[in-house]
Amino acid sequence: MRNSFFVVLRVWVLALLSSVMLFAITVPSPARAHEVVPAIVDLSQDGDTLTFQVSATLETMLAGIDLTAVSDTDDAPQANEYDRLRALPPGDIEAAFTRAFSDIADGMTVMAGDQRLALRLNDVTADPVGDLDIPRDSTFTFSATLPDGAESVTVGWERELGALVLRQQGVNEPYDAYLQGGETSDNIMLSGGNARSAAVTFFSYIPTGFDHIVPLGLDHILFVLGLFFLSTRLKPLLWQVSAFTLAHTITLALAALGYVTVPGSIVEPLIALSIAYVAIENLFSRGLSPWRPVIIFGFGLLHGLGFASVLAEFGLPQGQFVPALIGFNIGVEIGQLCVIAVAFLCVYKAQEYSVTATRSIPAVVGYLAAVVVVMALLIPVAAFAPGWTGDLMPVMATLAVLLGLCAVSVNVGRYDSYTDIVAQPASVLIAVVAIYWVIERVFL
Repeated sequence: MRNSFFVVLRVWVLALLSSVMLFAITVPSPARAHEVVPAIVDLSQDGDTLTFQVSATLETMLAGIDLTAVSDTDDAPQANEYDRLRALPPGDIEAAFTRAFSDIADGMTVMAGDQRLALRLNDVTADPVGDLDIPRDSTFTFSATLPDGAESVTVGWERELGALVLRQQGVNEPYDAYLQGGETSDNIMLSGGNARSAAVTFFSYIPTGFDHIVPLGLDHILFVLGLFFLSTRLKPLLWQVSAFTLAHTITLALAALGYVTVPGSIVEPLIALSIAYVAIENLFSRGLSPWRPVIIFGFGLLHGLGFASVLAEFGLPQGQFVPALIGFNIGVEIGQLCVIAVAFLCVYKAQEYSVTATRSIPAVVGYLAAVVVVMALLIPVAAFAPGWTGDLMPVMATLAVLLGLCAVSVNVGRYDSYTDIVAQPASVLIAVVAIYWVIERVFL
């Protein structure tokens, strides 16, 4: 009994150390202060004048940040300049953008046939300074004069200006597209008839939904892991995931259609609270209680509102609303299933040895080698895509900690070691991180 006590004590100490490491890495992640979002560009025509209304973050353009290299402006070399510009009053930022527009316009291309059109700034409006921890909403409008006989145009801008959602207005079957930085649109017929097929729209929104889970949705990842750690059996997991999926699909659709609107200041803390509840309940329940699926359904309604806020940033094409919404939702589901699949692959051997109460040194070595490989993958990411390091590091650290806990579990050789050494410590960590997020999103 004494030896068993000290084994458990050593395990929890190791779990605590790994948890501290993950906590330090993950707690800042969901509150990305200056997260990069795509610009929204609305294109309209009046006679021989093309007008572009752009919703974008002016500070990133003025600071010269390469938006394809970072996912958060805090990671950019020009972060200090961005912060300085972010603190300027609206009049000053508008004046600075007006002075710099000719240089910025050099990176924007509007072509009518083989003729590049000259761009002129019409107006610019910046919101008040407000909360410095979130990007400022700003809009600017520029226009171009069409040559005689022009029937179509192409639109694009340089890679450094980042992604844009381009939407044609005022015509039947308008053009809608999500363009990566440096990408040029298809030929846009000015009279309309440019709408993409339902299939193309559907498949183009799947990656957007997936990205919102992996790697950008650490809070949603931890929620899904909280469901996963309740039980080693498949049936409880299927009940929970089904309830969660049905619920977030309902509110995602209602919010996207405009029937439900809840401020992010309310939704985000409640999402964090739902993560904490699920994780804490794992510590006191060894199976699926009758009320847990009902509670998960309620939490799914909240998460659906969170997913809808992402769609609001991108905008759904009016002519292909349903295919885009379904594609995004399927992307979210694929992301969730990938999280579950990876978690299962990680814990499979730990569960196996836990049932048989056996110890395996080769399994320990395998798990520790996997930890090294996972963390080593960040080296090429940092070298070739440094902007993604901030988003991938919390996800990779979560995976590494899970593998580390499994390594400890297979080294113990005790019945139900998976629950005591992997599932419960992981649930404690998830709860601690989520409680921090609740405090951060409400008070900080």
